[in-house]
Amino acid sequence: MLKKNLSFELINPFCSAPKGPRLGQLISQGKLIPTPNIFHLTSRGVIPHITPDVLLSSNMEVEGVHMAMEDFIERTYLPTATSLPDISLHSFTATSRKTIILLTPRRISAVSTSHENSNSGISVCTSQGFKPISNHEYIQFIRTNSPNIAVAMADIPHGLKPGTKRLAKMSKRTQGWLSEVLHEKSADLAVFAPILPINSFEQNDYLEFLSDEVAEDISGLAFYDSGLILDIPATTRLSKLPRLTLDNPSSPFSILKQVSLGIDIFTIPFIAFATDVGIALTFRFPLPVSQERDFTSTKNDTIPLGIDMWLPAHSTSLLPLSAECQCYSCKNHHRAYIHHLLSAKEMLGSVLLQIHNNHILSEFFSAIRESISSGRFEIDHQAFADVYSDEFPVKLCQGSRIKA
Repeated sequence: MLKKNLSFELINPFCSAPKGPRLGQLISQGKLIPTPNIFHLTSRGVIPHITPDVLLSSNMEVEGVHMAMEDFIERTYLPTATSLPDISLHSFTATSRKTIILLTPRRISAVSTSHENSNSGISVCTSQGFKPISNHEYIQFIRTNSPNIAVAMADIPHGLKPGTKRLAKMSKRTQGWLSEVLHEKSADLAVFAPILPINSFEQNDYLEFLSDEVAEDISGLAFYDSGLILDIPATTRLSKLPRLTLDNPSSPFSILKQVSLGIDIFTIPFIAFATDVGIALTFRFPLPVSQERDFTSTKNDTIPLGIDMWLPAHSTSLLPLSAECQCYSCKNHHRAYIHHLLSAKEMLGSVLLQIHNNHILSEFFSAIRESISSGRFEIDHQAFADVYSDEFPVKLCQGSRIKA
């Protein structure tokens, strides 16, 4: 599906079906990103614990990042990124031009606010408290800061179960806001249409609007509930659009399930969570390397998804965080050093863990793409489920930096 600033191509021959793993490539400004893939979450425009210089020196693979408008609002209706004229989000956050920036109005796992959404916009949570933001202000923010991709504003009452009348408002408002963005957007902006996390029957008119009227104008679909993929109209135009999930997969098992449904782009909060509580991710797809079972020192039948680096057993261990891992942290440091950094409350401990955890996810998606390409995804998916525990390790110690 070709747009002026974004193209997406499906590679495997059967991936245009409504359901099933898809292999594709997303191209923006000459940069090719294979899918399925991950767009890393940021906090105020920066990947947690990773400064731009660390990003370069550690050779981390970052194809794209997710940013939220509410992260940049410091004063009433004044996003900080707009205080300087003609500056893009890439420049304001020192993000490489080679990295795609995906913008949404709210963060992933957005908190519920004290104010309800209105016909003109939504309520967001900023560093100064809850504030209403209109769709017009969101469009102005997009124009000024030039992200590569923007997800249109959606009327989602986070933390609340909407009633029957509220459901009708949600789809009507979202459709109107999407129409405004498409009408006023610049020629080189890629707009993703949000799919609301409600029953498809309740947003049937909106889904028909996407399929019949604006399928050629939008550049992708953003799902707040990836299970709704099966309810999307099976038209050629919609099925060939890239699919983004914003519904917070809680583990690699959730990721694999969403891949099997046909999701192409992921945002994954559990990476930063694992780092903050001192867990080093160790899972591989579809199976662990031969040494991994010995490294985990577990008597269980299944292998844990990660290891708790606060455990005293690591204080003298010269092993890498994960067997045969080629990330900067594992090639240059060992478990005992990282355990010491965490115990001493040194920031470097979280930095090294974050580098490692991001590398594990990058390798995870690379293996998924290879599995889809070889036609073994369903077999490999089951093999992964048979070998690994379905939960992260129980946290026994106090993490060095647990965010609210």
